[in-house]
Amino acid sequence: MAEPLSGPLHKTPLHQLHVEAGAKMVPFAGYDMPVQYPTGVLTEHNWTRSDAGLFDVSHMGQAFVVGPTWEATAKALEALVPADILNLKPGQQRYSQLTAEDGGILDDLMITRSAYAGYEGWAYLVVNAGCKEQDFAHIGPRLPDGVTLKPDATLALIALQGPKAAAVLDALLPGIAATPFMTFTETKLDGMFVHASRSGYTGEDGFELCVEAKDAAAIWQRLLSDERVKPIGLGARDSLRLEAGLCLYGHDIDTTTSPVEAGLTWSIQKRRRTEGGFPGATRIQKELADGPARRRIGILPDGRAPAREGTVIKAADGAAIGTVTSGGFGPSVSGPVAMGYVNARFAEPGTPVLLEVRGKDLPAKVVTMPFAPHRYFRG
Repeated sequence: MAEPLSGPLHKTPLHQLHVEAGAKMVPFAGYDMPVQYPTGVLTEHNWTRSDAGLFDVSHMGQAFVVGPTWEATAKALEALVPADILNLKPGQQRYSQLTAEDGGILDDLMITRSAYAGYEGWAYLVVNAGCKEQDFAHIGPRLPDGVTLKPDATLALIALQGPKAAAVLDALLPGIAATPFMTFTETKLDGMFVHASRSGYTGEDGFELCVEAKDAAAIWQRLLSDERVKPIGLGARDSLRLEAGLCLYGHDIDTTTSPVEAGLTWSIQKRRRTEGGFPGATRIQKELADGPARRRIGILPDGRAPAREGTVIKAADGAAIGTVTSGGFGPSVSGPVAMGYVNARFAEPGTPVLLEVRGKDLPAKVVTMPFAPHRYFRG
């Protein structure tokens, strides 16, 4: 997960608490972030699957798009993303992608419609840490008159994930466990503002808590005072999202991949598929109609050797047909798992493939994702 150093690293409001907890810190997306705590990645991964893991995701970009009405804001966003934003209900959020004119993906993001009086024209955005500056530079100038982008660096973001997350949070914020997946509740914890969305990137049930940076440490420690909660680093966050079959920007999706190739067609609602009107619509609508030339697939190696990013995927006859984009050990399945792109002719689940690992062709097969079942609470 570590990335090369280039200039001084930023610190999240929780940095000192990670250091005091003995976390191994690494550079990631321009921030000094915890990759693991003393118990290690495997323990942290399994704890999140069985109890409740606490993640610092304050490095992510948070912003608001503000227009005079929801219709104005939604139409401005629909000129940038392929999702149906206009029909979001107050308090509902949706996953989408910023697409380029050629249909490639500039970033993926979450978009939430405000549910509060006086904020009817507000949308809340969460974008990837490594892309936030370019995302904001992309979005701002493309908004029409009367609609503005307001990045907010005064906010922190904490994710509480796992089967016990809702019970932990409900003990502090009674009634919050009833919040359905992909909606949010705004409340206060000990007088501190909390925007709690039922979402996350682990495949588990859980919440993402947008809080004021000045309150982040107090809220983090309050959550950790519950014995069901342990802090989790970037290492386990990556293995959890890989098992959940979720894309990591810059690896499984980027400017060369379209949402259709990536298997993200579900995130483009019917109206937008028909009407278009977003960047890259020509390519995306053609791929929806005719099928893409390549597809993102899940891969289950036969043996114990993991296939890492960049591994060549071959057909049974040895011809190269694609590349692994994410791969590693899946603790929940007790073996290696991977995802990548192959020629669409080889994307059918059950198709035998070969993975070129350390100069050897190792047998594997194409499988349906996720590798570990999603456990979202849909109400």
